[in-house]
Amino acid sequence: MRPTVIVNCAMSVDGKIALPSRKQTRLSNEEDLARVHRLRNQCDAIVVGIGTVLADDPKLTVKGKYVEEARQPLRVVLDSRFRTPPHALVMNDAAPTLIATTCYSQKRGNVEVIRCGTKRVDLRQLLRELDIRGVRKVLVEGGEAVIGEFLRSHLVDVLYVFVAPCVIGGRTAPTMAGGTGAATLDDVVRLHLEGVQRLGDGVLMEYRPSVTQHLDD
Repeated sequence: MRPTVIVNCAMSVDGKIALPSRKQTRLSNEEDLARVHRLRNQCDAIVVGIGTVLADDPKLTVKGKYVEEARQPLRVVLDSRFRTPPHALVMNDAAPTLIATTCYSQKRGNVEVIRCGTKRVDLRQLLRELDIRGVRKVLVEGGEAVIGEFLRSHLVDVLYVFVAPCVIGGRTAPTMAGGTGAATLDDVVRLHLEGVQRLGDGVLMEYRPSVTQHLDD
């Protein structure tokens, strides 16, 4: 058994999630932001990679502006070399935090550091650790390397993609799923479109993994 894994991201029409400089870019409109915070409130943990922490310094909390009875999920950072700065917002007392590394384990205040894997964080081991801690629903928010690894590992149950009405362009601009990509068509992560919804001036798409690929894992 493992927790249900939901991936959520916002991208431009041409599939970019940030500028070529990787500078933090807000692509979600107000309607989508409200949806994201409601989704966070329904989950037990929010997962991001160290790249997102270093580039964006996110709080990874639920804002009462969007949710009447906000509760704060566990914040999980995939950080194999433990580069999370002590002053990062995910290290504050607004919510508990778990950092998955390949280095060591420790507990200090509301921050727990656990070892998952050797050279890189083992996602399946991490999900087992989260399950032990009572986490039943995980929300993966980025960045591109983390989303790409979850998809390639066939660990995603639901994928939400908000498409903003803009084109960023640029060969170096990060896309939704990073990494080496599929070597052949047989390696492509195949999805089934469950629904499409207009949110303000953008579009929200919901996908689930194809049944065949899901059963093969």
